[in-house]
Amino acid sequence: MKETQTKKISELKPGMNNVTVRVRVLEADEPRVITTRKGQRTISEAIVGDETGRVKLTLWGEAAGKVEQGAAVEISGAWTTAYRGQVVLNVGGRGRITTLADEEVVGEDSVPEETPKAPHDWRPPQRGSGSFRGYKTRKYPRY
Repeated sequence: MKETQTKKISELKPGMNNVTVRVRVLEADEPRVITTRKGQRTISEAIVGDETGRVKLTLWGEAAGKVEQGAAVEISGAWTTAYRGQVVLNVGGRGRITTLADEEVVGEDSVPEETPKAPHDWRPPQRGSGSFRGYKTRKYPRY
């Protein structure tokens, strides 16, 4: 199993996987249902931060609503994306959210306003582009 290293908010860049952060929850919204290309999904959003900055956190599926404002948490198994030029931290059913002792993370008033920026030309990797590399189609069906 691959060992993960705890990252600071200022070190986050779009396209990272299996991210672990220790953060304070600054804001937490209630779960809601949205419609995506894959159908209806339950999400909630939060703002989390550490001594280096703050970032938007999107909690997907089972993880939605699992953080409370003011809590100190460790989030592991997360991934990053970008939205409107800002890095976004995401956690879903495979991720883990663990409550920490209050003194393990800086207080809300010690979290700076800085947020990690995404490169202006960043694009997410293509998934399921529809090309079948190496797949040969038959002219006639096999019976």
